[in-house]
Amino acid sequence: MKKIQMVDLKGQYEEIKETVNSSVLEVIDSTAFINGPKVHEFQKHLEDYLGVKHVIPCGNGTDALQIAMMGLGLKPGDEVITADFTFAATVEVIALLGLTPVLVDVEPDTFNIDIEAIKKTITPNTKAIVPVHLFGQCANMDAIMAIAKEHNLYVIEDNAQAIGATYTSKDGTKQKAGTIGHVASTSFFPSKNLGCYGDGGAIFTNDDDLAHTIRGIVNHGMYRRYYHDVVGVNSRLDSIQAAVLNTKLPKLNSYNKARQNAARKYNEAFRGVKNIITPVTKQSCDSICANCDCHVFHQYTLKITNGKRDALVEHLNSNGIPCGVYYPVPLHSQKAYQDSRYNEEHFTVTNQLIKEVISLPMHTELDDEQIAFITSTVINFVNG
Repeated sequence: MKKIQMVDLKGQYEEIKETVNSSVLEVIDSTAFINGPKVHEFQKHLEDYLGVKHVIPCGNGTDALQIAMMGLGLKPGDEVITADFTFAATVEVIALLGLTPVLVDVEPDTFNIDIEAIKKTITPNTKAIVPVHLFGQCANMDAIMAIAKEHNLYVIEDNAQAIGATYTSKDGTKQKAGTIGHVASTSFFPSKNLGCYGDGGAIFTNDDDLAHTIRGIVNHGMYRRYYHDVVGVNSRLDSIQAAVLNTKLPKLNSYNKARQNAARKYNEAFRGVKNIITPVTKQSCDSICANCDCHVFHQYTLKITNGKRDALVEHLNSNGIPCGVYYPVPLHSQKAYQDSRYNEEHFTVTNQLIKEVISLPMHTELDDEQIAFITSTVINFVNG
């Protein structure tokens, strides 16, 4: 059996090695390292793939989220609602801009932001909602967009984990994750479903004026060289990373299908096993069907309900099976984001999830032998 890895970037690279190498050497030979033809090529290809008017590449996913908020003109004191159960980057940029983060609980099955919790926290100072499409599945965007329309709020999709996922609205309309709200951010960190070989990110929007503003912000606030019209940052996707992403983008759907196939095999192995709850898909299907991209499984995350999660982590690691706990501490409990406004009774789901969740290896190169070994090891320990 091959060594089990949390993400097998080496195995994936072997299949695209010749194209990646030649594209990277082409960039080096051209010396167009910053904002070169490969960046513009990737931008256009991603716009076409997503069906969105504007993609603005940038340095990383955290920058993308920050720049999106800057582009919307949010000001210190404005409140921004987001999920308590997610990676810290989401709340980090809210705080960095002097905005007021308002953390709310999540759904117990999808782990995405809770709609009723959003409604309860809206105040006259609320200006935006940041739904995080956690682990590869979209939040309830129908409900979120309706709330935003009612209260005149911006919706900023944090799409760092769900690129390629498709959201089906109640009226049957299908849209790619990151193209539904007013603006969205994504990350091309190497372990993402669409990952480069360093840092990278992008902002998506269908708003022409907002796209123009953001294009200036990512380049020191310049629209004409050495004329700074807005306060900006230095955040650009370099050409070598764009070359890698150009190679991978045509394979994104097949990469996501490979992840779905692995998730389906995990689910089959864990079906009916007590003390183990498998991931839930809540769009147009009741399972991981062959025709749906509602969940692209950036992570495959179980809930272990008998109190053995931490011991399971140690057991898996000792048996050569990497795993992750995403996330071990709620954002409202992190030192950087503690606030007297928060009441523990408002985070009952998150406070339970941090004790139960465990993410198993998930990538495009998982084989049946590895999945069988992983699942049998988990089952035998949890119920042994």
